[in-house]
Amino acid sequence: MSLIRQLWLLLAAVLLLAIGGAVSVNLLSTRAVLQTQLAMKNNDTAQALALVLSQQGGDDELMKLVVAAQADTGFYRRIALARADGGTGIVSETPAGPLRAPGWFTALLPISSSPGVAQVSDGWRSLGTVTVVSHDSYAYDELWRGGVRASLVMLGVGLVAALLSLMVVRRIRAPLEATVRQAQALEDGRYVIVDEPSMPDLRRVASAMNGMVVRMKALFEAQAARAEALRRQAHCDPLTGLPHRSHFLGQLGALQQREDGADGGGLVLVRLADVTGLNRAVGRDTTDRVLETIAQVLSTYPERVDGCLAGRLNGSDFALALPTPGLAAETAESIAAALRSSLPTYSGAVRAFIGAVEWPREASPGALMSQADLALARAEAGKPYHAEVLDGSAGAGGLGEGERAWRVQLLSAIEDKAGRLRLVAFPVVDRMGRRLHLECPLRVQLQPGGAYEPAARWLPLAMRNRLTALFDAEAVSLALAGIQEDGAARAVNIAPASVADSGFVAHLRQLLEDRPRSAGQLWLEVPEAAAADQFDAVQAFGRTVRPLGVRLGLEHAGERLHRIDRLYELGLDYVKLDASVCAGVAHSEAAQEFLRSTVALLHAMSMQVQAEGVADDADVRTLWQCGVDGVTGPWASQQAPV
Repeated sequence: MSLIRQLWLLLAAVLLLAIGGAVSVNLLSTRAVLQTQLAMKNNDTAQALALVLSQQGGDDELMKLVVAAQADTGFYRRIALARADGGTGIVSETPAGPLRAPGWFTALLPISSSPGVAQVSDGWRSLGTVTVVSHDSYAYDELWRGGVRASLVMLGVGLVAALLSLMVVRRIRAPLEATVRQAQALEDGRYVIVDEPSMPDLRRVASAMNGMVVRMKALFEAQAARAEALRRQAHCDPLTGLPHRSHFLGQLGALQQREDGADGGGLVLVRLADVTGLNRAVGRDTTDRVLETIAQVLSTYPERVDGCLAGRLNGSDFALALPTPGLAAETAESIAAALRSSLPTYSGAVRAFIGAVEWPREASPGALMSQADLALARAEAGKPYHAEVLDGSAGAGGLGEGERAWRVQLLSAIEDKAGRLRLVAFPVVDRMGRRLHLECPLRVQLQPGGAYEPAARWLPLAMRNRLTALFDAEAVSLALAGIQEDGAARAVNIAPASVADSGFVAHLRQLLEDRPRSAGQLWLEVPEAAAADQFDAVQAFGRTVRPLGVRLGLEHAGERLHRIDRLYELGLDYVKLDASVCAGVAHSEAAQEFLRSTVALLHAMSMQVQAEGVADDADVRTLWQCGVDGVTGPWASQQAPV
């Protein structure tokens, strides 16, 4: 039983006891007064009647008339004159009138009074004894009316007291509920500060809770800052802050391998020529500033284009990966112009060259780098800031030409009842080999009878045509149907545009409410970029779906995870670390330290941590040692095939 309910019961009991006690005391005291008044009345009437009878000279007829006259007043139940000589006395009895008081009341509070007795004499001669007994029905009626009046008054007083109690309880309840919400927020990994109430006792509780929240928030922020520092140490070049070669190549490989990765794109290499000679000519500090300038020029592209990657490959080479086909040449020329205007010449000592290549999805990072190196070698044969571009991209692969044709194909796939939408399944397993859930990316048959294409092929087109909400709704419907069929938990990816679409969120809520049992086995994942760029939309999305039993998580996380403000307020159940963060972790102490710090941080916020795209046994063992809760990728598919 809650504290407020106990307080209400206590107040109700006190009020009932007070009202009952007051009414009882009033009734008992009134009954005592009425009994005393009846006794006094009987006695006074008996004395007065005896005096009148004594003046009748012992005449029986006159005394009968006197007794009858007294009885006719109607207030006496019995008047009797007993003869002193034992002769026949005079008795007058009057029946009682109707009682207004209920029978249970008269039985509960009986009224008794002693009869009045007086001696009747004629001079020195005793004539007898007169006894007077009054009716008690009038006393019962008066006691009943007094009790009703007292009860009504006390009920009114009780009502006023209840209203005052309500105000007091509400005043107490508000800070208590705020403290409860604060504790629940802590349980959910959110840090909420409440206003301190005016009541001293509750103020001390609220102050203590606020102090604890501030300390925990500071601890989280310090741990997040440390994890970010470890990430930069493990994955970034210390001078420029860009990802180093191994991490950049890992990011590029993850971008190509993910279901929702790029279907093709471009790779641009930038080389600062003769760094050793430049050091001798202008000094190390100036050379470092030149390198930092190149890094700043390349860093502007990831800030403007989602999925764009920049990195430093070695002392003189930089790279920029573009997730969209057809932009390599334009970007290479743009970088050349930016470097030409940003870098000082120092009498021709500073020279940069740009090589670029268009790449298809199936190209390996090694082959892609070889082609880009070839383009860079050709650029170095020209003037400084010359850009050379090679075309190694594949064709459209069955896609129609033009945005209108793409939209027709996508809508046809959705509307076709022949099953042109399909979920594929990849297991996520824990350290004991148990399956946590199935990752179920959506694949679309763009041409009837054709292959089911991964998201890398159709998702950019759906985003451009604003159709992601339709595809995500179909994916959720397929996942719920699969869960209902076999009971296996399934995870579905939700596009950032769908998260911010109120129509999609309302439709999703209806789907989940229609299948509450299946909803409890559904995992929904949004990209890390969505949480970083659309924090409020992701938070509102989580508040909509999580009460329905759905688990919410981030996918492809790692690069921006520690820079998401108020990550603890998103209400996440799990985080999937990107393959670029996990690949090769067995061979890097810095990467392991970063992972341990990240896992500890997320576990402190009650989030599960999983690793994506894991293929190497040594990496898996290291991930378990770092505290990761689950892994997915080629290794997991071999251990627990679907």
